[in-house]
Amino acid sequence: MTENLSLTVILRSDFDSALERVVAALKAQGFGVLTRIDVRATMKEKLGIDFRPYVILGACNPPLAHRALTSDPAIGIMLPCNVTLEQVEEDEVIVSLVNPAAMLTAGRFGESEELLSVGEEARTRIQNVVAQLED
Repeated sequence: MTENLSLTVILRSDFDSALERVVAALKAQGFGVLTRIDVRATMKEKLGIDFRPYVILGACNPPLAHRALTSDPAIGIMLPCNVTLEQVEEDEVIVSLVNPAAMLTAGRFGESEELLSVGEEARTRIQNVVAQLED
């Protein structure tokens, strides 16, 4: 059985408010935002193309990242947890959050009980983010 690689929620708000809500929900679950890629600005700068508001956040929960990296340093290729926000209508933003447990089933990572444990805890925290956003 293949598990979904992401969890998705639709927010009925403007893009900036949605971004603030997502960052706050991540923070409430112990995640900080390490990176923020503004795809819209990048498309404009690099290609001269107008693109809808779209941001990729790299979220990290330091204690979970430490456990994972201590267990297997190669897991760094799966870090941080990506979160995307995409404006599809004026007042509709799709938020997709990576499912860490599903990501860890790739290759040899799924053979490590410690990594699977970290993935399950991270997935629970991501699910809590989604539940908070749905409220």
